[in-house]
Amino acid sequence: MNRFIQWLPDRVDGRIRVVAWLSFVAEVVIIATGGAVRLTGSGLGCPTWPTCTADSLITTPEMGIHGLIEFGNRMMTGVVGLIALALFVLVWRIRAQRRDLFMLAFIVGVGIVAQAIVGGITVWTGLNPFIVGFHYVSSLLLVCVCAAFLVRMDAQPGPRELAVPSWYAGLTHATTGVLALTIVFGILTTGSGPHSGDAAAGRNGFESEVLEHVHAWPGYALLGLTVVLLVGAWRLRLPTLRWVGALLVVELVQIAVGLYQARNGLPPLAVGVHMVLAALTAASMTVVVLHLKRPAVTDAAPAAAPVAASAR
Repeated sequence: MNRFIQWLPDRVDGRIRVVAWLSFVAEVVIIATGGAVRLTGSGLGCPTWPTCTADSLITTPEMGIHGLIEFGNRMMTGVVGLIALALFVLVWRIRAQRRDLFMLAFIVGVGIVAQAIVGGITVWTGLNPFIVGFHYVSSLLLVCVCAAFLVRMDAQPGPRELAVPSWYAGLTHATTGVLALTIVFGILTTGSGPHSGDAAAGRNGFESEVLEHVHAWPGYALLGLTVVLLVGAWRLRLPTLRWVGALLVVELVQIAVGLYQARNGLPPLAVGVHMVLAALTAASMTVVVLHLKRPAVTDAAPAAAPVAASAR
């Protein structure tokens, strides 16, 4: 055991970086596979949980392609969980000096367990659209936590202070709120539309055409606010500049895909891409928020100068 502990990283090294990126990618991929389950009508391909059927842990040939798609998504949960466990183990030795990374890795691990349970409840409730929506939100939040880990692993630990004007920070947080509102209305819109995950699954009862417009309003507001943030970051040379630029690019692609799917009868592939892009938008927003602060300037460095001078 001691040899294994000594093998673990004593700082953020290549092993942690690789596994952290794998964790982020896996969390995005599981959103894609979960979308495939819903968009192919495979939501009840495995009609029970945690087993696939009452008599089998895995899918059976009689269950066809829908069983394979649903069971494949369940297997992806295992992959995501193993990667998260590996990351948690890798940061164990540095948990004292990098408590931020340790807690983020812990949150991802616990979140995956919770996500799996919510997935089971989704099956037990016959794909209740509100539970399905919550399941998507939990996946999206895990993508954001993984994105936060990627940012923090290259950041200096310790106290932090604002690196931008207070008005800019407030506007960024307001933009985050508008993004959250856009995602919520997007989930409600999908829950009222044709992609229920199974022909027998219920819908949430809202009017799809009305929700499509309501979903678009905060989406355009988000775009406008992001442009303001980009201009402000460019004029003031703020550390958020390139990340807000990346956020704007993702939003533009997201809007283009949203317009395409709305005008072409909601093709499943476009809806799936839209779901993944929403997660990437949230991850980009997370990165922007984390760049609002920088390591706090302490008195330790200035105090060292007189001491060094007196030592001469």
